[in-house]
Amino acid sequence: MNRLHDLQDSRAVVGFRRFTRAETWVHRSVTWLMGVCVFTGACLYFPPLAEIVGRRRLVVTVHEWSGIAIPAPVVLGVASRAFRADAGRLGRFFPHDWRWLRVALRARRREPTLAGKFNAGQKLFASFAVGSVLIMAGTGVLMWFPRLSPLVWRTGSTFVHDWLALIFAAVITGHVWFATKDPEARRGLRTGYVPRWWVRDEHPLWEPDEEQPRAGSDRPERDTRQAPRG
Repeated sequence: MNRLHDLQDSRAVVGFRRFTRAETWVHRSVTWLMGVCVFTGACLYFPPLAEIVGRRRLVVTVHEWSGIAIPAPVVLGVASRAFRADAGRLGRFFPHDWRWLRVALRARRREPTLAGKFNAGQKLFASFAVGSVLIMAGTGVLMWFPRLSPLVWRTGSTFVHDWLALIFAAVITGHVWFATKDPEARRGLRTGYVPRWWVRDEHPLWEPDEEQPRAGSDRPERDTRQAPRG
């Protein structure tokens, strides 16, 4: 089993470098912090789970600090040039991204021929995640320090925080479900490399460098190929 796993990783290594070590570290750190925050939040929200876990004060403390720490890996990741380049890709929509969304909404399927390094769905998730984390952090601070704001603000913050957390949990579930259907994408997050055939089939508009950078290099890839007309 381990030999098969090593063989699969070696096949990925001979492909294209998709993420640097800095980028994989940011993703793993945010994932762990988010997981802790969601679990502790569930313990506070659902009484049966709270009874099983107990130690409510400790759970509240862990939830507060894990939530406020989620942006920290992203802020540290800004030091990586490759991370900044990918953040720019995630923050820009191109004509082929809008066409990808139209196909997804009308036909309820993904259209890989319209995907660059990141498809439109991944870009939307990234934007939603960043916005949600900022809003939940802000409302959480108002709930954490009630003397900072009047009662009406605290009441509104609680309402927004709770409902946005439920929506975010549903979106994360969908994100994980899509990830389970794409083992090569998961391997790319784990090793940093993806096979050439996967890039050709799933992200044909992404044009990575042919010459592979050294492990840990922060040289960004290019996403310059034009979308096909149609």
